[in-house]
Amino acid sequence: MAMPTVIRSAQEMQSQSRQLRRAGRRIGFVPTMGALHEGHLSLVRAAKRECEEVVVSIYVNPTQFGRGEDFERYPRNLEKDLELLADLDVPWVFAPTDSEMYPTGFDTWVEVGRMAQPWEGKFRPGHFRGVATVVLKLFHLVEPDIAYFGEKDYQQLLVVRQMVRDLNLAVEIRPCPTVREPDGLAMSSRNQYLSPKEREDALVLYRSLCLAQERVRAGEKDAHAIAVAMRELISSVPYAQIDYVALVDPETLEEVLTIDRPVQALLAVRLGSTRLIDNMRIVPPSE
Repeated sequence: MAMPTVIRSAQEMQSQSRQLRRAGRRIGFVPTMGALHEGHLSLVRAAKRECEEVVVSIYVNPTQFGRGEDFERYPRNLEKDLELLADLDVPWVFAPTDSEMYPTGFDTWVEVGRMAQPWEGKFRPGHFRGVATVVLKLFHLVEPDIAYFGEKDYQQLLVVRQMVRDLNLAVEIRPCPTVREPDGLAMSSRNQYLSPKEREDALVLYRSLCLAQERVRAGEKDAHAIAVAMRELISSVPYAQIDYVALVDPETLEEVLTIDRPVQALLAVRLGSTRLIDNMRIVPPSE
């Protein structure tokens, strides 16, 4: 089992990628913040199926965290991450330092538009500016043919896809399904913050999404009524704090009134000191 080659330098990463491309190697890229779990590894497997070379980045990007968020305590365990990637025969890991990504005097940012304004954008101001800026830099350094993003971070996926389209970036964005624990909880690096009681209570997020699908399958078309039912279920956990629950157009993220076509259910909930997000495609019976 060979450990991945770890590249720390931005210049070295770009040079290595160009060497691979000159050799005709197709590059698949999985951007992560580390603390890898099966959700990340499913992206790596997808990349390996389609590409001769796979690069995984491990970088906890400070510019996508707001004041009072969990940047300092975000889980970091590079050694364990590398072991997991070695099991999948990943050849390259790009793990830059902050000074490589944001050198002294750094002052250029991606200005994100309408797709980034609601939902996560409202509750985490500046978050998507940081995401879009670091992803654009990573794309320039890795020069991937295909980049793999999980649908669990649904709005992020759409923001990145919009940026790629608008800026004519030569990379294909490949969405991959949310990976869940056996009991339905969406896999997240932040799940390890949860106490045993919070972990049990966190299942209310998945149950609320399933409730929405059940109501729609039973013929309910009133999006507001379904969102209210979801909120009531989540509120059965007394200390749960809801940031948002919404049924939206899967392409525009605009709220829908009537469910007469597939919609995306989005939610963000705080359990204790942990903020979790989840989503699910809700499909009416006629579909």
